[in-house]
Parts: sequence; structure tokens; C-alpha cells
Amino acid sequence: MKILIIDDHVLFREGLAAIIRPQTDIEIAGMAGSVREAIEMAKKQKPEIILMDFNLPDGTGADAARTILEMDPSCKLIFLTMSEEDDDLFAAIRSGAKGYLMKNIHPPELISAIRAVQNGESALSQGMTMRLMQELSRTKKQGRPTENTLTLRELDVLRAIAAGLSNQEIGSHLYISENTVKFHVHSLLAKLNLTDRKEAANFAREHGLVKKD
Repeated sequence: MKILIIDDHVLFREGLAAIIRPQTDIEIAGMAGSVREAIEMAKKQKPEIILMDFNLPDGTGADAARTILEMDPSCKLIFLTMSEEDDDLFAAIRSGAKGYLMKNIHPPELISAIRAVQNGESALSQGMTMRLMQELSRTKKQGRPTENTLTLRELDVLRAIAAGLSNQEIGSHLYISENTVKFHVHSLLAKLNLTDRKEAANFAREHGLVKKD
């Protein structure tokens, strides 16, 4: 996979590159230190993964993410940051990022996270997942949203719930971890203003997402 490294600290960029280069399945397509450079490089190199700091000299990683994903929706962004602020975490996820990791992550965990995101999973540092779930639980929209509110992966999980599958079975079926399934379940319940799996299953049947008995 082609990857870009975006961080305004040269030594940190080079340190990341030294960790990643020995991986035979990952190619470093370029490195940059600003939002502007990230956008220009993403347009030229068309990477599968972008590993990016959240706070950059000319803006936030979220600014870059929105522009990059408009150009190439298939690109996957992972923020690697020192910021543990809830606002930064939520802005990162809203921008379309697939990962939010702390810079104190161990090298093997970083490589595993990059591969997990490439395979369709999310990657969050320990503690970030709970904060995100708590925020999703607090966010209740007026009225009942439609299934169009959900991502494609959340729709897959919703259909599996309606089929009566457990989290473990859903993970095996979709080739994602059980923790990732739990995250998607929590997310779709919050988005649809539902309280449990039974309501989710009923919602799926009512909206024609699965065949009725």
C-alpha cells in the first residue's frame, strides 16, 4: 500500500519512516509538513493511507482530510497526534478519518493499526473509543433518521443484527474484530436513535433492509 506521512516535525517524520520502511507491504510515497502540502501530495501520489498529525502549521488535519476525501473518497486517513482533546477527536472522526492514535503508540501497534485500517477497520488509541461512544450516546437527533444516515459498514452490521448474529459472528462474517463490531453497533444505534439490538432489527425489517419472515 502507498502511504503519505504528514507531520511538521522533520525528526518525527523521519522516525516514522524508519519504522515503516522495513515493511515489505508498505511503500512511503512521500512526506510533508503542512495542510497545503498534504493536499498537493495526495492529489499527485493518490495514496491508500495517509498518516497525519492533527495540528499542522496552516490548519488542522481535519481541514486536510475533508479536502483530500472529496478528491479521493477511497483514501484512508489516520491521525497520529499528541492531542487528547475530545473536540479534536470528534472533529477528526467527522472529517472522515478512520483512525485516531496517540504518538506514544508502540511501533508494532502502529503497523498493525495501519494494516487494520487498510482492511476496513477503525483504529483508535485506548481510551479514545470510550470517549467516542459516550459522545455518540449523548447525540440524539430530532425525529427518526433513515438508513441513509449510516455508513456502508454500519448497514452491513445492521443487517447482520437483524439476521440474529452475535458480535463474534458478525466479526467473522465481515472479517473485522469483535471490538470493531461493538463500535459499529454503538454508532448505528446512536445515529438511528435506537436503544438496543431488538429495535435495530425491527428498524432493518421495517425499512426493507432484510427479508421479513
